[in-house]
Amino acid sequence: MENIFKTTLKTPIGCIELTTDQKFLLSVAFRNAYAPSSDYQPDILKESVLQIDEYFKGIRKEFNLNLHPTGTDFQHKVWEQVKKIPFGETSSYLDIAVKTGSKNNTRAVGLANGKNPIPIIIPCHRVIGINGKLTGYAGGLERKKWLLQHELKHSDHPNLLF
Repeated sequence: MENIFKTTLKTPIGCIELTTDQKFLLSVAFRNAYAPSSDYQPDILKESVLQIDEYFKGIRKEFNLNLHPTGTDFQHKVWEQVKKIPFGETSSYLDIAVKTGSKNNTRAVGLANGKNPIPIIIPCHRVIGINGKLTGYAGGLERKKWLLQHELKHSDHPNLLF
């Protein structure tokens, strides 16, 4: 069985738990409370903590981490498109649907986005309704709003549509 390592960070949007194996960041999860960390922390976990801390300080605008999200082929297709949305910008569910094959897939895109196991790093908070409304976020709409406002504040070329 593969070793799994965890740590919990206190952030401006609450506690988040990072889970890795020896090589990959596997998940980022919102938690209600701080939890103890694994005694041993592999380099990927240490680097994930560093990069997320830099993001919340407004220093980091792009993540450079080895990711291994678990999902279906379609979910991976959606997440690959979502990763392309630049810091300080948003895209609509319809835009992502078109890029993944069909403008009729907006509901499926929303469901895939909601199953994203690595939020913030795979920036699903940057996906909004076609009308500019903040809709759906597994971490809660207040967190989504905070993340978008944070990026607006720290972006050189903000293009947020909400």
